[in-house]
This record gives sequence, C-alpha cells and structure tokens, in this order.
Amino acid sequence: MILHNLGNRKKAGYTTWGCMWEMGKCVKETDYILKNKEGEEVSMQTRITAYWPDGSVKWTAHTADAALLGDEIEVLPKNETEILPGNETKVHPGDETKVSAGKEAKDLSGKCGKSTENREKITVQRKGGRLKIHAGSMEIEMSEEGTRLFDSVSFHGKVYLTEAKPVLLLEEPALWEGNPVRIEKSYRPRIKSVSIEEEGELQVILKYTGHHELENGEQKIPFLIRMKIGLNSPRLDFVHTFLYDGDEDRDFLKGLGISFRSPIKGKIYNRHVKFMGDHGVFHESLAQLLSWNPRVPGEIYASQIQGEVLNLEGKDKEIVDTVLEAMPFWSEYDLCQDSVGHFSIRKKMKEENCCYLDCLHGNRTEGGAAFGSEYGSVMFSIRDFWEKYPSGYTFRNLEGDSGEAVMWLWSPKAEAMDFRHYANRGYNQVYYEGYDYKGATPYGIACTSECSVRFSDKMIPGDEEIEEFAEAVKRPVRYVGTPEYYHERKAFGYWSMPARSSQMENWLEEQLDRAAEFYIMEIGQRNWYGMFNYGDFMHTYDKERRQWRYDMGGYAWDNTELVPTLWLWYAFMRTGREDIFILAEKLSRHASEVDVYHMGKYKGLGSRHNVRHWGCPCKEARIAMAAHHRFYYYLTGDRRLEDIFEEQKDNEMTFLNKDPLGDFYEKEKMVYPSHARSGPDWSSLCANWMTRWERFNDKKYRDKIITGIEDIKKAPLKLISGPDFEFDPATVHLRYIGEKASGGTHLQICMGAPQVWMELADLLGDEEWKKMLADYGRFYYLPEEQQLEESGGITGEREFSLPFMAAAMGAYGARYLKDKKLAERTWRHLLHALISEGNHEGFKTDRIPNKGNQKELVEIPWISTNFTAQWCLNVIVVLEFIREYLPQTLEEADKLVKVLEKDGFRKA
Repeated sequence: MILHNLGNRKKAGYTTWGCMWEMGKCVKETDYILKNKEGEEVSMQTRITAYWPDGSVKWTAHTADAALLGDEIEVLPKNETEILPGNETKVHPGDETKVSAGKEAKDLSGKCGKSTENREKITVQRKGGRLKIHAGSMEIEMSEEGTRLFDSVSFHGKVYLTEAKPVLLLEEPALWEGNPVRIEKSYRPRIKSVSIEEEGELQVILKYTGHHELENGEQKIPFLIRMKIGLNSPRLDFVHTFLYDGDEDRDFLKGLGISFRSPIKGKIYNRHVKFMGDHGVFHESLAQLLSWNPRVPGEIYASQIQGEVLNLEGKDKEIVDTVLEAMPFWSEYDLCQDSVGHFSIRKKMKEENCCYLDCLHGNRTEGGAAFGSEYGSVMFSIRDFWEKYPSGYTFRNLEGDSGEAVMWLWSPKAEAMDFRHYANRGYNQVYYEGYDYKGATPYGIACTSECSVRFSDKMIPGDEEIEEFAEAVKRPVRYVGTPEYYHERKAFGYWSMPARSSQMENWLEEQLDRAAEFYIMEIGQRNWYGMFNYGDFMHTYDKERRQWRYDMGGYAWDNTELVPTLWLWYAFMRTGREDIFILAEKLSRHASEVDVYHMGKYKGLGSRHNVRHWGCPCKEARIAMAAHHRFYYYLTGDRRLEDIFEEQKDNEMTFLNKDPLGDFYEKEKMVYPSHARSGPDWSSLCANWMTRWERFNDKKYRDKIITGIEDIKKAPLKLISGPDFEFDPATVHLRYIGEKASGGTHLQICMGAPQVWMELADLLGDEEWKKMLADYGRFYYLPEEQQLEESGGITGEREFSLPFMAAAMGAYGARYLKDKKLAERTWRHLLHALISEGNHEGFKTDRIPNKGNQKELVEIPWISTNFTAQWCLNVIVVLEFIREYLPQTLEEADKLVKVLEKDGFRKA
C-alpha cells in the first residue's frame, strides 16, 4: 500500500497510520516492511486492527519515526500465506506488536543495522512494583501504583523531568454568613494500575488508570492517561482522558492537568521562559539585566534577550552581581487562554502576598511554551490549545533548583465549568426536546486531550523550534492512502468517487464542496470552540436572529444527529482533503467523548441533540455507535477509541436501564423487557457488534447480528416491517409487534443504518439480506396505493416520510434489482430536496454586512445540519450505485423533479 503525508505536514516524532488489505492477502503471521520514497527500508512497528470474515487481515496499524520517512511511503507484506479452511485466525486483546526491518534498514537512531538482532530497541524491566524503560537515549523510572506517572525521565543521561502527577481542582459553590462563596478543593491523584498497552521495540505506550481523591478518602473524577515513549525520541506524548462522576450541583471543574518538576541550575539571569503569542514568541529572563544604577552594558542585555548563555567575567560580572543584589526575580509565570478570543501572560515574585503583573494580552496562542536554565530546557505543547480553551501553563519556583510546570487542560485562572442543566424541565413540543421531563445528567461523560513535552540541552530553545514543536503537536503527521485505493477495496462500504463529466455531476460535486466548506468556515465564524464543544456543530439555524438556535432545546448542539460523522468521513475518503479530515477528526473526538456515557447506568449510550451535550432525556445507542468513529480508528490506530469500542460491544444490556421506546409502550403488556427499532437502535448495535467482530475475529458478535437478521426475516414484510420491535438484551432476539414507527419511518434509515447494513451484507454474504435491503428501497418509493396493496394493508397510515433520506436504500435496490424506474424515482426525490421550481442555488451562501457580530456575515439562511448531512451522505452513496441514471443537465433534472411538484410524493 502506498501512502502519502496528508497536507504535507512536518515530519517529526513517531507517527501511527493504518493500512487496508484485500481479503486473503495477509494473515496474522504476515510480516510487513516499510520503504520510503527512495526505496530504503525503515524500521516499523506493526499491530493488527481488523480481520476479514475468513480470518485474513483487513487493517493493520504501523508506527515509525516520521523523521526517517518522506512525503510518500510504501508498506508491503513480506510473506503472503494462503488461508486454508479451518486455519482462520482468532485474536485476543493484548496480542503482541511486531517490528520489521530489512537487511539494510535504518533503525530509529539513524544508524544502519545488518540484522534485527543487533538493532537498538526499547526494553521494559518490571520488578518489585517498579518499571524501568530504556528507550535508547531516554530512560524512565516509575512505580506501578501511587501518585506519580513517573519518578524521573532522563535523556542522554540527564534528568529533565521528575514527579509527574495528574492535577485536579474542583470548585464548590456555598454560602458563608448568607454570602455566596466558592470553595476550591485540591485533589491528589491515586494511580490504581499501570498497564503496558503496547510494548514494541520502537514505541511503548503506558496506560494509567486511576482517580483523584481528598485526604478524607473522597474519590472523584476517574482518569485514563496514556504516555507514548519512542526509541531515541526526546519527546513524550500524553493522551489525557477524564470521566465526570461528580455531583453537578457542587463539583464544578476548576483545574485539570499534569504537573512536573524539573531541575534548574545556573545563574538567575540565565533562566528563561518563552510562550507563543498571536505573532512571534514572548521571551523573558527571570532577571532582566536592564538597570538604572549601576547601568549594565547594553550588549549584555541584548545578548540575554537573544537567548545567549551569559558567561560574565571581570567588570561585567561585578556590575551584574551588584545589580542582582537589588532587583526582583520573577519566580512564577502563568499563561491562560481563558476564552476563544483572549489569552494573558502574567508573572509574580515568589512571596505569596505579592500580586501578579500582566505581561501580555492577546487573542489566540497556539500554546507552545518552554523554560530552561544552564542545565537545559523543556518545551511544552497542548494540542488545539486555543480551540479547546481554557488551556494554560503555570511555571513556578523558577528561582530555585527544582522548578514546577503544570500543563493545564482546564486552567484555574478561568471560570470553573458548571455542569448543571439550563432548565429544570424539558420542552418537548415547543423546543423539540425529547420529553417534557428533565433528563439531563453529566454523570459518565468524558473528555480527552493531548499534550506533549520535549527536552533540549539548550538553555532555552529558539523561537522557531518552539513554533515547529507546537505545529507538530497540533498537526501530527498522518499517512493515508489514495481515495482510489480505498474505493477499490470498499473501505467502509459503498461510496462514490468524484466525477465531473456532465453538468449535473459537476453541480452535485459543487454542492458537496460548498457544504463541507461552509461548515469549515462556520466553526470559526460562530466560535464553536471550548473543551466540551470543539468538534460539534449546531443543529438548526435561525434566519431571523441570524444565529444558530443555541438556546432552543433540541435545535442546539447536534450530537451526531443524522450522522454528520458519516457524511464527513465519506467526504474525506473520496477526496483525500486535509481540511475535511480535520473537520471529521475533531467531530469524532468530541462526539465519542462528550456526547456519550462511559460509566454509570447509561454506559454505552449517548444523549440526543440539546442545548447541553448531555441535556436531552433521550439516551440512545445511535449517538454512541462505533460506526461514527471506525474511520478514524482504522486510519490512525487511535488507542483511545479502543476503550470506547470496548464500552459499546455489549451495550445492549443498557437497554434494560433505558428502553429507547419506554415512553411509547406499556411495560405490563410487553413480552420482552425492552424495545429496539430495527433502525436506529438495532442497526447501531449491529455497528458495535460488527466492529468487535472485525477487530478480534470474534464470531460471538457476528452471531448476535445474525440472530437479529433471522428475526427480521420472520416479520411479515421483513425489513420493511416495524420498525418498532420488542427486544431481549440477554438473547439479542427481536420480537415483531406490528407496524408502528415511533418517531417516523425515516428514523429507521437516517442514522447510519443503510451504511452499516450494506457493509454487513457483504461481510456476511447473506443474499437474502441483500434482497431485503433492495426491497426496502423499492418499497419506500412506491406510491401509497401500491404500498397498501403489496403489504395487504398492514402498513396502514404509516408514513414513509422524508424520502430523500431513503435515497441510498433506493439506489441499492435499483442496482440490485436492475430497476430503471426505481433509479429514476430515487434521483427524483434526492434532487428535489435541493432543486425546486428551477432553483439551482443549492448551498450557495449569502453575505450580509454588520450582522451576526460580523463585519460581513456569511450565511445560508435555511441551513440545518440534519438536512446537510443526510443530503450529502445520500448523494455520495447514490452516485456509486446509479450514476448512469443521473440526468445529464440541470434542465433534465428540472423536468425529473416536476413530477413531484405536480403530483406530490405519495402519488409519485
């Protein structure tokens, strides 16, 4: 597989990418080799991430040092083995990774090795409750439990960091003598276990599991922290996840991060701090050698500000020593990005009763920072620093021999996070919330952040070095294949490649581009940022206020409603565009964490769209399903998603706690203990089971899918029936209960079910299931009289509404059944959703001066994320099946859709 560097990103640090293989090409025992563009073999670490149904390897994840790679690389199976019947692979979590290197391979220290036996590699020693990791030039020591992530980290024999600890501050509102006050509580960490999640010769990943606690034993806010260590790398990468298990009325998030201690040595004037600003880098010494009397020679101060080590002698030293006796030393610096549009840098002296001084105010900083001394320096960077505000750093005790650095993922200098709901009830009918009762709870949500440190033997790194480090953390190098490669192998099912050979094809591609570009732009225009918001979109626009309906119940945050995740990931797969990848990546990270419950009674479910991400009473599998994020996992090997997939694999049991249709049916009349609509509830479970099946070749989860399919086959109209079914989580059986579609039939197919079902049809090789999919698409587009006639009248008044959302199913049916009339009907409904009465503007934007707090507001007055996601997703899929039936010109399209305008949907 040939891959390229997405977006020409800086090739720095270790990187992990995914490769997809044809069925039967690779087996578990297959070794792989990596070549750069020059044909040189480079050391690479490999693990298997998915299997085909026959046991052959489907996806692999590979890790290598990006500095040794070019803009194009090639991964090749070293030995290809035929899979014989009975030789299928079964894999279990924790299988070892493998490292490959060719005869003349470069290892990651940059040397050439003649054999893998002589190649330098990471070793892990575990003895007496302690871990010692030798990673070439880097060495790490730690305990397997306690309060520290590590005791010390050294590079080239020099200790750079010690006493790494998770940090948590909670704030509790209270009354004191009738006055409102805030109590700040500092928690200490408790690490319960350290596991070696990945132990390879090139990279080791440690996974820390623990919680925070007070001295009285009160435990709060569990955490999962991953630390990545690369061979000979001067950098450590952290993936920090916390889960909220507090009392929303009293446990406000005030501070969250990781703290370190670092040795500092040498003269006070050779101690420096740097922070990136809006433009350039803020730089100061703890003792600025600019004095009134005696006057320090100007060239000394100039050299100091340029970051040069001062080795003073004679008269110069005498003058500076005199000045040092009577000048302030700045012991503490703090950077806080407290909002999307403001950061501040402050400093103070050591004494507690002294105030902070403002150093700099700015708009947005990318968050690169460093401090150092004659001993050496440490650089810090938090990914998406300003986008996931309030981020920050505190450097303190810089005048001593051991400084402290805190990387704040939530800075305590900002306002505390209040997890409470915005109201004490729901607003169902007026504001589109699930029910009128309050169902908001943040208990069990999570949030994941990434940050890195890097060591340098320089007193203070140069500005460009800090900026490059921050860029490498924010935009890590990603290697991806071409759209053609993925398309040929049906990666993630059925989707089309772009083509512009006709006026209509060009128009469709133009609308797909406009839609993606609008949301890329809109995030910045509307400032959809912050730790708990970044990545998500709003649901529906209010053209009168020229504002999204941020305060109107179910019209506010989208929370994956109608799968914008699938729209964007398929858009990336077919175009390879970096900007769309970033859009999808941030959405997947947010939606898989904040919109979903990772512990408690709703574990494995997510919250429907709302003003607060956890606000809606509807807690459903569709928001959490693995189908949203499989793309990101297989393309990047992201380890955090493995936790999430693990939470979801058996989440049907949560249906006992939250029946998705519990408010529609009387419990005492039920035979099975819960309900599941064939879509989106059961289809979402299928996505989870499919992901587990392919990741571990675990046929238990394939059989769960088959159980439901066989039950649906027994319904009078098969997949067309229902879609409401009773459901038994223990046996995963569905029970037909008649023709009823709670919420509407369109919900059966607008939440990702078609994409999951079509991919499953090929994996299972079930021809009857394929025909059921085709019949569903055909039936959805039948005129009402024919539907009643064909169903024997049992569909009754059931509405097959919003037909453009069924276009993927209709197109599948048209291709399977070779039905030209169905193909024309499918295009008619899909095109009519965006073309009517000769209007071809589509996703055209308007520009209005001095509105929406913009000098020039760019808007689409009618926009909703529901429509955009579903229309674009269906176009992407439909083009794959029935492109040949697409009208060639806009004039022909107008004629096609006029049938609907004349006769209406139910007769057309």
